[in-house]
Amino acid sequence: MPERVYIGLGGNLGDVPSTLNQAIARISALPGVVYVAHSGFYRTPPWGGVEQPDYINAVLELDTGLEPQELLGLLLDIERQHGRDRSGGPRWGPRTLDCDILLYADRSVHTESLTIPHPRMTQRAFVLVPLAELNVRLTIPGEGPLRSLLERLPPQPIRLIEER
Repeated sequence: MPERVYIGLGGNLGDVPSTLNQAIARISALPGVVYVAHSGFYRTPPWGGVEQPDYINAVLELDTGLEPQELLGLLLDIERQHGRDRSGGPRWGPRTLDCDILLYADRSVHTESLTIPHPRMTQRAFVLVPLAELNVRLTIPGEGPLRSLLERLPPQPIRLIEER
C-alpha cells in the first residue's frame, strides 16, 4: 500500500534549479513512486560555518510502496549521478545535490544510515517553509503540528525564488 513521503532537496553548486528539476523528474520516474507535488524553490544561506554559496532548497511530495531503506538507496544513486560524493569533505559543505527523506507517512525509523523524521528538520526554515507550502496540516511524529513548529522557529533568512 503506497504511503505519503516528503523528500528534502537542495544544492549549491552548478545550475541548482536545473539539477533540482532533474532530480524531481528522476525520483518521480522511479518504479513504485508516484509524484504528488513539489514546493517552490527557496534560497537560503548555508549551515555549518563552511564558507560556500547560498543553497537552493525544495520539498518533493510523493506516494510510494518502497521501503524507506530501499528509497534511500535510490536517492543516493541519484545524488551520485549528479556528482555528489558523500565520502569526503565537511559535513555541511557545498554539494551539487542533497536528497533527504524528511517524512515517511507517520513512521519513525532509526538505523545506522537513516533516521526518519529527519533529525534536524524542525530547526530549519529551508525544510519547514517548503513543507508547509505542500501541507501545513502535517504533524511531525514526535515533534507536533507543523504550524506550531513554524511559529516557534527562530527567524531565518529564506526567500522564494521560483514558484511551483
